[in-house]
This record gives sequence, C-alpha cells and structure tokens, in this order.
Amino acid sequence: MAILPASETLARLGIEPVNSGACFGPWIEQPSGGELVSYSPNDGSPIAGVRMASAADYERVVSSAVEVFERWRMYPAPKRGEIVRQIGDELRRAKDDLGALVSLEMGKILAEGRGEVQEMIDMADFAVGLSRQLYGVTMTSERPRHRMYEQWHPLGVVGVITAFNFPVAVWAWNAMIAAVCGDCVVWKPSSETPLTAIAVQKIVNRVLERNGWPGVLNLVIGRGSEVGERLLADRRIPLISATGSCTMGRRVAEVVGRRLGRTILELGGNNGVIVMEDADLDLALRAILFGAVGTAGQRCTTIRRLFLQRSIAARFTDSLIAAYRQIRIGHALDENTLMGPLVNRQAVADMMEGIERARREGGELLYGGRPLDLPGGCYVEPALVRARPDMPILREELFAPVLYLIEFDELEQAIRWHNDVPQGLSSAIFTRNLIAAETFLSACGSDCGIANVNIGTSGAEIGGAFGGEKDTGGGREAGSDAWKAYMRRQTVTINWSSELPLAQGIRFEL
Repeated sequence: MAILPASETLARLGIEPVNSGACFGPWIEQPSGGELVSYSPNDGSPIAGVRMASAADYERVVSSAVEVFERWRMYPAPKRGEIVRQIGDELRRAKDDLGALVSLEMGKILAEGRGEVQEMIDMADFAVGLSRQLYGVTMTSERPRHRMYEQWHPLGVVGVITAFNFPVAVWAWNAMIAAVCGDCVVWKPSSETPLTAIAVQKIVNRVLERNGWPGVLNLVIGRGSEVGERLLADRRIPLISATGSCTMGRRVAEVVGRRLGRTILELGGNNGVIVMEDADLDLALRAILFGAVGTAGQRCTTIRRLFLQRSIAARFTDSLIAAYRQIRIGHALDENTLMGPLVNRQAVADMMEGIERARREGGELLYGGRPLDLPGGCYVEPALVRARPDMPILREELFAPVLYLIEFDELEQAIRWHNDVPQGLSSAIFTRNLIAAETFLSACGSDCGIANVNIGTSGAEIGGAFGGEKDTGGGREAGSDAWKAYMRRQTVTINWSSELPLAQGIRFEL
C-alpha cells in the first residue's frame, strides 16, 4: 500500500498533538470546554486532540465576529472577493495535504478527499466572480417621476454547522459566498472531524491577517449542549446554515424559528434512481456504482433506492453483483482503495441493524452486508438488497452503503414509488427516451431538488444551487442565486418630483 506518513501531513498543516478549538482572529490558547480526541476510522488510532470551546469561549468568538462585521460590511465587495481569491490560492497549495487529512480523519478515499478540497477551491473562484455581480433589479413605478429598485445588503454574522461526511467543502459553500456578501462566519464543525476544520482555519487566518481582516471567518469547536444550542438561540446570528440529519434539522428549525431567524437546512437524502429498459446499461452501472458506494454510502446524495424496469432487472442485478465483487475496500490513503471505512463503529452497528430490519420486512440480501475484520473495526462490505416497494425501511435513510433494488413495470409506477418517501434531495433516470426523460423532469415527475438524466445522484457541480425538498429542508447553497440567502433585500423608491402621489390611486389631502 502506498500510504503517506500521517505525521508529515499533520506537520505541514500545523496540526499539533493538542490544538485549540476556538479562533476569532487569534486562537484562544486554552479553551475551557474539555478535550476531544480525533480518531482515524482507517485504523482506530488517535490522530490529535482538540481543546473545545466553553460557553465563555463561544461568547468571545461571537462578540468579535459582531464587531468585525460592523466594518467588513462596508468594505467594497470586489475587495472582499480579492481576499477570497487569495484563500482559494492558499487552498490550492495545500490541496494534497488537506485532502489527505480529510481521508485520514473522515475515511473517504484519497481521490474524494482531494476532490473535496477542489470543491472548496471552485467555490472560492465562483465567489470571486460573484463579488462583482451582487445585483438587484429596477422596477417601473406606477407613480409619475418615481423610481423603484431593489438592492442587497450584508446580513450579519452567519452560523455554519457542518457534518462529518463533507468536513470542509460544505463550509466553503457557505463561507466563501457569505464573505463576498459582506458577512462574517462562525463555524461549528462536526466533532468527528475537528482537525480538518482547524487546518482550514489556519490557512484562512494567514490570508485574513496579511490583508488586515482577522476575525471575518471564525471557528468554534464544542459540545452541542454548550456551544451548538447557544449558536442556534443567539439573536446576533440572523442566519444558521446547518447540514445533518432530519432530526438535527428539526431542532435547528425549532430553535432558530422561535427567534424568527433564518435557516438553510441541508438534511437527509433517500435518493432514488430509475433505470428504464432502453437505457445505456453500462453507463448506468458505472454511475450507480459510484453513487451507491462512494464515500462508503455516507453522502447525502448517495443512491439508496434503485428502480429497475422488470425486463432488464435480472440482467442488471447480475452485473451489479459482479461489479460489487470487484470493489477494493481498505485504508482511505491507499491510492488503490475504492471504498474506505465508515466513520465509526456505531455506523457499522447501525448498518447491520438496518440490514436485519430489511430482512424482517421481506427484503432479500443479494450481496455483502458483512463487517470486515480489518484494523479499526469500521470496514464493511457494501450491500445489495432486493426489496418490495412497501417495505417501511425504504422510507428511512440508512447512512451506509446499502442499496435497495425494486422492480417496476411502467414509468408512472416507478415515479410514484420514488416520490413516496419523506426526503427529496437528489434523483436520476437512465433512459434514451425523450418522453420518459421529460416526464421525469416535469411537475408530475421527480419531487426532488435535484433531478438528473443519464448521470447519477452524486457529484453535483457548484454552479447550480444545491438542496432538496420535503424533509431535506428546502435550503439551497453553492451556485445560481443561492447568495441571496446571505443578504437582506431592500426595496427602494425615490420620488424625484415635487408632488406626493400615493399608490393605488389613494387620495389623502387636508
């Protein structure tokens, strides 16, 4: 195996045996929230420790961010974009090391770890262009000699809560856009992946400090009960962007909604793919393999339900089993590995319980589904399960590499089953038939936020707005006009006459 020494990677990224988990420009040297040790799911070994933030440390971070925002919002947007450009350049220089740390700490394979850092770089590039395009529109007034238009202003301090499966990319979706919009950011990363957050923060700090803007992007690592709940309830933070489970999202929506704050919620996905009998089956096989097995099934966009038209179901299932037998499972830093470990042993236990439950509900295990006796105890075989469309477990997201295979006769039947789940993130159809493709994309087709034709559900480009419907939360991040969530809209009317006409023809005169 060609595995790089972890110690060299950590040293180049400035990761020490014990690290501060709170930064507001300067690092808080001794945060008082207790120590957190990050373990690698690749072999179970401790990587490094983090001193977590306490409530008092959190207050220092947020108070500083509020103060910096008062000045940052008046800094011209193109100049904010120039600083983000420099952040992108620093990330380019650190791409290999940071990608290796993602793989070491989270367990996704090295190609995906590097790809995640590339996604950060792409977001920085996108945000630089956006910094000169924060546009409003001009409207025609019904009153003579009046002009109407809208403009957009920075919103404030944005709270960003990220999940373990994309420990840095999702932060960049939010932070790069928020920064050019004139907002400051307070980042609370997953406790499973604190070191990648610290490494990114160190890179960001170098850029902010040399430009005279420390404290625009901030980090606070701490327990949910002590730091997370304060972040949600803090009226100084008008927007919370949170990625995680539907259960977590409901809590975020409840607490933030109680204070009438804004949320961007990226929650569970229970993604389905429909394969029609006229599809390019080789193309579909390759896409489904990555979509179902990539990141060991721990993506919100992972394919979890596969609908196969009955005439090709048996043949395609055989091909899928043959492909699964070739998946190389092992240490994420081995360049030859195609699937790394699950994030922790609890995730393995949850997968085993899910497979057993599927069996009880009438599912048939066709392949895999066993834990593997490899160091760390987090490795599994990806599983293929033949399922009936009415199995209750199909309505739940099992965050593991378990793919349910369901046969169907007509497209309308498959779409109905596809949509009959609470989640609505990503979806796809494989077909050469234009009518089938357009039916899937129509208002009576997929009810997801993302709908693809002849590509899988994973690997969304940053240029489009990312997010889903129903229990997925309804939030949108990354490209398109997702930037508007990080700003406040202001409608402006200017009267350039000496008269005072009222709208709707109302007359009010003494």
